[in-house]
Amino acid sequence: MAARVTRFGALLSVGYVVEGDLARLARAGGRPLWRHTCLELFIGRRGARAYQEFNFSPRGDWAGYAFESYRRPASRTVVKPRVRVRPSRRKLQLEIRVPARGRLRIGLSAVIEEERGTLSYWALRHPRGKPDFHHASAFALELR
Repeated sequence: MAARVTRFGALLSVGYVVEGDLARLARAGGRPLWRHTCLELFIGRRGARAYQEFNFSPRGDWAGYAFESYRRPASRTVVKPRVRVRPSRRKLQLEIRVPARGRLRIGLSAVIEEERGTLSYWALRHPRGKPDFHHASAFALELR
């Protein structure tokens, strides 16, 4: 898995690439996206406790959540991202664009579920212990 982050003024562009035998990935069913193969983006402002979480499936489905602090939901909603999916037999490319202003803290992560239910967790940085993408240390990329 690889990811690229680019900023164009107030627009954040994030590209994910997953390569391998994509036929072995489990496909989302009735559970939330984050319990299946899911590419995740966390965005917070530097110096602030609030942040947003976006989950993207290999099909382009998405879910967004706003938090006022660590895992504490906020009453506001997130802005709808633009999502473009380019799948092939061996490579999945997902391009996301979302408005984002100011000095940012970014967390990039993924949950990969194989067809037999085995899960693996990927991130720029994991805190100690079990994976926790919401943890402040997971917001490893800073943009000015």
